Amino acid sequence: MPYTFSKSQEFFDRAKHSIAGGINSGIRMLEQPVPLYFDKGDGARVWDVDGNEYIDFQLGQGALLYGHAPAGLADAIAAQAKLGLHWAAQCELELDVAERLQKMVPATELVRFNNSATEAVMAAFRLARTHTGKKLILRFEGHYHGWSDEGLVGFANPPSTWDDPEPARVHPSKGIIAEVTEQFVVAQWNDIEHLRQRVEQYKGQIAAIVCEPAMCNTCCIEPVEGMLATIRELCDQEGMLMIADECITGFRFGAGGAQDYYDVRPDLTVFGKAIGGGTPFAALTGTREAMAKIISGESIHAGTLNANPLCLAASRWCLDEVIALGSEHPATLNRLGQKLMASLRTLADEHGIPLRPQGPGLAFHSLMLKPGADDRPVKNYRDYVERQDVARWAHLRRCLLEEGVRVIERGLWSISLAHTEQDIDDALRLSAIAFKRHAESWTGA
Repeated sequence: MPYTFSKSQEFFDRAKHSIAGGINSGIRMLEQPVPLYFDKGDGARVWDVDGNEYIDFQLGQGALLYGHAPAGLADAIAAQAKLGLHWAAQCELELDVAERLQKMVPATELVRFNNSATEAVMAAFRLARTHTGKKLILRFEGHYHGWSDEGLVGFANPPSTWDDPEPARVHPSKGIIAEVTEQFVVAQWNDIEHLRQRVEQYKGQIAAIVCEPAMCNTCCIEPVEGMLATIRELCDQEGMLMIADECITGFRFGAGGAQDYYDVRPDLTVFGKAIGGGTPFAALTGTREAMAKIISGESIHAGTLNANPLCLAASRWCLDEVIALGSEHPATLNRLGQKLMASLRTLADEHGIPLRPQGPGLAFHSLMLKPGADDRPVKNYRDYVERQDVARWAHLRRCLLEEGVRVIERGLWSISLAHTEQDIDDALRLSAIAFKRHAESWTGA
């Protein structure tokens, strides 16, 4: 029988009386039929307060690369908790983590720690402007760089703006500082000629180009051949900094991050999610030259909880896990993910469902084609908006949830180091039931 969620509903109703909107992150409101409450997790599995068990591909929005509640991580945090929770001062742990990052990530020469990737992005933008003396940041539609005033400019430009040859600078939130939108140039992802035109149009005014090396926040869109190399070339040519936002890709794509996976060297890199294994931890890393204005104090970077020892203890454990995997990482994740992708496509074809999983495997997206949409990989944000059947995916996603397979609402699947062949096989067995239910009950509404 499909799962029911009465206790989660009860808690959510109760939460509305004490928590604004009943949730602590607006994105969680997307979960249907109700934002779920959880009791425990173990490896690739998680259990909600109604006792429902899931094979988890949501993984804390990608933060849980190591799975749920790994014993070593819990022990590392507990050991540090007995020594001290917070000093607002230095400890050897921060050296341990910074030195590991130097060895793992080719473009990392110096490090600064933060509590969230949103903060690290804000620091990177400020640093780039200080470094270059220029005010504009070039970013791409569909790439997510945190929820701040700066992070969401041009993230999800509505189709009503697309006729303008210059992509809009729309911000999805009210209440922002209006002038912030004027500090950005927006470009389309995976269009090299368009990128060159945007840089030429604002020649001499752009401080940095920022991107997710693989666009995981909207669909799961890898860079076309030459895209990242062109960003690097233009930055060198025009005296701009290249900023890689590796909040999702970092350490999932290998010990050196997506920049090593795709062989590109940014000036600054933002790491979040997997770097802390579920703790509130992030890092801004970069070359000595790019970090110079932080060292001089000209670009202010601060934070009471920066380099918190609990988070550092977690991060050291996490990084050591990735280091220990050596060259086999991320090959195993890709293999498991590609098996899952191929089998989901087979199930979809059997039931006449226009699902086209897209991505490298270690992370991939559930592309659900609208009626009549082209059957080809999505290449950028606009392509995705035009072709993704949001309502139909939401229906299938709920069927999967009610049979015990949990996926991020926007359609991203993540494979963890805790997932096994058996987990994939079990997920496919449950997915077969969910796909059949979806095919029989989907009405097109």
